[in-house]
Amino acid sequence: MKYIYVVYCLFLLISCQNSKQEYQDIEEIPMASTFDPLEAKKLMETHCYLCHSPTADENQGRIAPPMVAIKARYIDREGYNKAEFIENVKAFVAHPTEEKALMYGAVKKHGLMPKQAFPEGSIEKIAAFMYDYQIEEPEWFKAHWEGHGNENWTQSGKKLEEVDEVKTYADIGLDYALGTKKVLGKNLMEAIQQKGTMEALTFCNHQAIPLTDSMATQFNANIKRVSDKNRNPNNKAYAEELYYIAQFKKELAEKKESKPIALEKGDKIQFYYPIETNTMCLQCHGKQIKPEVQRQILKLYPKDLAIGYDENEVRGIWSITFTKKTNE
Repeated sequence: MKYIYVVYCLFLLISCQNSKQEYQDIEEIPMASTFDPLEAKKLMETHCYLCHSPTADENQGRIAPPMVAIKARYIDREGYNKAEFIENVKAFVAHPTEEKALMYGAVKKHGLMPKQAFPEGSIEKIAAFMYDYQIEEPEWFKAHWEGHGNENWTQSGKKLEEVDEVKTYADIGLDYALGTKKVLGKNLMEAIQQKGTMEALTFCNHQAIPLTDSMATQFNANIKRVSDKNRNPNNKAYAEELYYIAQFKKELAEKKESKPIALEKGDKIQFYYPIETNTMCLQCHGKQIKPEVQRQILKLYPKDLAIGYDENEVRGIWSITFTKKTNE
């Protein structure tokens, strides 16, 4: 299962081997110079950092190269201009294949990213931000990159002027959701890589809820993953959750960016955010599941409803409840 890795990444690799020539005459596209860098940075952190984490260890716990590695290869080493870089990112994300990939070592080590959809315009904004600005760089990366023949490397781009950000309740809830997602995804990927899809089913059956509960304790919140087509009966969505699942499905179908929802209820916050499918999910949740996998699913979950999905559908939502912060 080496060719597949965990849910919810943006770019593992970008571009085509021959694409630089293909895009050499492309003019700078208008939106590349009009994007909001703070918005683009937030999009990258939300959609990319789950897999392309800038804080994960170089060799342990990493499931994709950091974003700065992509930038260093395509912009700093290969010399792609801004329009070329943006168009190549779009081309790869639309149809990721090994033939298009230029970072061969990363493909061999981590596998190919799953095909998935992203909100309209988000890929262009993220790529433009990567080109124009310096992005977060792991402590180990400079030595690693220079060790591959890139002497005296310094990341290109200007520094983004940071502002003191006051986090909203939606931001806090998203931190809880993505933090939990990261832990679940890392462990799921390790199970798949080591023993395959059948082991992933065992992991989900025995470990998913305990791991989620441990993150709930860490964040001092009630964290659930619920669905209108649940596999585990404990993950069945109730009326209000079903309403927001339907809303997120509509937004995804229209290729709109789904914003985190934070509802104030007395001294509590109720938070919702979508969980979307990609190619990895379809091994156990798709329309063509291997017979032995299907048998194991029914053995573990006799009342399973969580099948029949395609790529880029809302599988369920994060439903998180936490106490409002005080000004103490």
